[in-house]
This record gives sequence, structure tokens and C-alpha cells, in this order.
Amino acid sequence: MKRKVFGFVLVGLGTFLLVAGVLAVTWAPGQVKRLPLDVNQTTNLDGTVRKLDAATGELVENPVKVQNITQVDADASDGETAVWVQKTCVVIDVDDPPACVDGDDERLVSAEIEVFATDRVTAESVPDFGGLPADATPTDGLVNKWPFDSQKQDYEYWDGTVGAAVPAVYDREETLLGVDCYVYTISISDAPIEIADGIPGTYDNEIEIWVEPQTGAIQQQTQDQQRYLDDGTQVLDLKIGFTDDQQQASADDAEDNMGLLRLLLFWVPLLGFVGGALCLVAGALLLLSVRRGGRSGDAEHKELAGSSA
Repeated sequence: MKRKVFGFVLVGLGTFLLVAGVLAVTWAPGQVKRLPLDVNQTTNLDGTVRKLDAATGELVENPVKVQNITQVDADASDGETAVWVQKTCVVIDVDDPPACVDGDDERLVSAEIEVFATDRVTAESVPDFGGLPADATPTDGLVNKWPFDSQKQDYEYWDGTVGAAVPAVYDREETLLGVDCYVYTISISDAPIEIADGIPGTYDNEIEIWVEPQTGAIQQQTQDQQRYLDDGTQVLDLKIGFTDDQQQASADDAEDNMGLLRLLLFWVPLLGFVGGALCLVAGALLLLSVRRGGRSGDAEHKELAGSSA
């Protein structure tokens, strides 16, 4: 009786594992390769800035720090599209300023708030999404991350200064703090912009972005940016990248997220199909042996009954 019960247990367990394996292959990828709606991320960059001193007409160099706070507005989002609120503040790092300062503080280089929407799988902008506020600036292309399973190809990437998507060209593979990345480069030259309200000028920027391709998460981003008045006078020279601590935090997050993907998309199907098949075979053999044993016992009992007669 115990062998029979154990056989049924093995068959039930095998069936459960096989179903789990099938779900891990057919259902799980569409769920885990989808941006969650609880994202609230702070990214820190540092570097140097040379900013025009109006009094002297010279560029003055100082250390600079940048804080980017990116949060998903879960209430405005839905199952397919995420609405983001992104706050970016660039501050001259003198006399230990806070992450952002008000507009009267001379250490402020720029402060911006952007609201945009992206597809939760492809990361592509959704400029006409109904959850966006009426005054949101329409965006195009990728905005703040790459798609899941990024490819060695060029993408269109949103540049808020230009106000348009620009080509992000696949350049190479590179390992950054143990994380295998695809590196994309963006080159902007002589783009017409407003230096300030009503003051036209031009904008150059050389950008490199390191992307972990499985999740599309940005691991490092550097900029070498210049801005000029129409007469050629340079008003800004900004060179920034992720801080060392930020790079390490991004690498740690990438390892955790890739580990979760491996667990759900590789190990669970493997255990489900292999373990489930083994359990089913073992359970079926055990039940078959119990059945054969029962038949042998019945035959032996009949022979003994015949002898006694």
C-alpha cells in the first residue's frame, strides 16, 4: 500500500513539475521581461563643467555633480505602458551643495522635469499615451533604457536638449565591473538649440552608453557636451559619467536581475521538464510493479487453494 501511495505521489509531483516547466517557457517570459511599475531609481553622475562667466567672458572650470531621479507613476500607467517622471539636476560641486539647488543659486547649471511614457517591453516611447499630462513634451525612440534582449544594432535615442531622437550606434562589446555590456555611441554636432530663453545657439555632444543586454539596463553613460552662442562663443563644456559608487550599484542590480531571469527562464524549465519526466517515469514504474505484484499474489493464492483441494 505504501508503494502504491508513493507511486501516486511521484506521478502527481511529476505532473506539477511539467506544468511549471510549460508555464516557465510559455507564460513567464512575457511577465518577467516587462518593466515593473514600482521603479523609483536615483542615478548619480559627476565630472567637470566649464561655464561662461558673464563678467569676464571666460570659461570657469569647477567639479560638477548630477542627480537623476526616475520614477514610474503606477497610477497613470497600465499593463502595456509605463508613465515616467524624471527629474535631473546639474549642480556645481562647490561648498558641499545639496543634490539640487534653487534657481537663485549660482551653482545651478540646469534643472529639468520630464514626463514621458514608454512601452514596458520594448522601452520605445509612446508619445500619445492617454495617461500623460496634456503639457507633456512628446518623445520619440528610447528614452531612459534599452529593450529587454537588446541587439547589436542601432537604435533611436531621445535627446531632450535637441528635442528629437538621434541615432545610438552599436559600437562594441565590453565587460564593465563583471557585467557584459553592449556599448552604443551617439554623436551630435552643431544642433540648433536655445541656450536660454530667446537666445539661439548650437549644441555638440559625444555620448557613450553601456547597456546590459538581457534587461536593457544602462550600466554607465558618459557625455562630452559643448554649447555655443551663434557667434561661436562657448558658454558650456560639460564632461560627466556615472560615479564609481553608481557603477558598482548598477552592476550589483544587473547581477541580481540576471540571476532572477536565469532562475525563472532556465532553471525552472529545466527542473520542470527533467524532474517532472523522471518523477512520472518513476511513479509509473512503481505503480506498475505494485500492480504486477498484486497479480502474482492472486495467482499464487489460487494455486495454493487448488492444492489444498
